[in-house]
Amino acid sequence: MLAGNGTTLAIANSFRASEAGGLVTARLVPLAWTPLGIVAGDTRQDVAVPLAGLFDWIDRTFPPEDDRAFIAPMRDLELLARVEWEAPLPAQLTEANVINIEDLPDEIVDALAREPMPLEQCAACRRLCVRDDFVWKERQLCAWDYHAQVFGRRGPWHDGVYEERHLATLPACTYVAAALLAELNVEEVLTLRVQDEEIAKAVVRALVEQDREHSHMMVRTQAGFSVLREA
Repeated sequence: MLAGNGTTLAIANSFRASEAGGLVTARLVPLAWTPLGIVAGDTRQDVAVPLAGLFDWIDRTFPPEDDRAFIAPMRDLELLARVEWEAPLPAQLTEANVINIEDLPDEIVDALAREPMPLEQCAACRRLCVRDDFVWKERQLCAWDYHAQVFGRRGPWHDGVYEERHLATLPACTYVAAALLAELNVEEVLTLRVQDEEIAKAVVRALVEQDREHSHMMVRTQAGFSVLREA
């Protein structure tokens, strides 16, 4: 691992410079920050960098002014360059195949323990997010913008009992983040880990019948269903 920040990891599997130009390859892996932690992307971009200017490139690309930036100890990289260290490029980057794993921030180590995922730019804020985790009106959104748009005051809140026709238009997302709901003054009052819509509808109907003073929202999640309530 060479360096990283809030959006990118830079890795190298060879410090053996090419005969033409004295270049080495830095491989850039995109990162997405989510409420559940950092997720590494399943793609890489290769950048040819002169070995003699590698440390300057790292310093420019991951400047100290960036609060989320980190770099590997320069003395270790200098040693690897001196011995022309080289290793096969792994098909998947994991904590087991990073030789300087102890130099990485804990959240990056946690990211390497997760499966890499396809990433997209949020249609609202342009930050990277996991593809298809949060889609609203055919737009890929990050968790923050999805929660603000769908679970905010202008979202599809429902008064009264859920009927069959309402199930066809339920908001759907991979998960609901409690911390983001709290910022919106919204609470998750029920989690149903069932896929049977008839069972879910009956439970939600009973819940709403007992709480007619608040608006509710039934949400499809990867685990089943969630019911939210405006606090």
